Amino acid sequence: MFELFTHRYQGFEPAMGVPVRITLSAPRWTLPYPLEHQVREAAPSRTYFGSPRPDFERAYRAQLDSFGVGFFGPRFQQIAVEGRDLRLVLLCFEDLAKPGEWCHRRMFAAWWRERTGAQVRELGPLRPEYEQGMLM
Repeated sequence: MFELFTHRYQGFEPAMGVPVRITLSAPRWTLPYPLEHQVREAAPSRTYFGSPRPDFERAYRAQLDSFGVGFFGPRFQQIAVEGRDLRLVLLCFEDLAKPGEWCHRRMFAAWWRERTGAQVRELGPLRPEYEQGMLM
């Protein structure tokens, strides 16, 4: 069974697991690692992307609910098999160590935990209000 983590593109290292894009667009700079997998259904929609956080979160959670664990679970398992690693790291851009920053990767983590009971740990530095985990 796969295990999910979150991080930002700039901090990911291949030893962490399989990088998985969950953003609408890929980074516009050259990454020092291959980014072969994406789950577009976990990327926020352009229709609410610039919305205030409460509206964004409501719309994003509704989007996740429309696909459900029954979609995401098999998709993540497929990526784990293709990537030959059970550790999947869901990536986006935001630096959550900066005051005032928030992002959908932690919203996804909370949604996944609520639906499955599985914790999704952040691998990068976080402000105290976020939950952080260690990979090793």
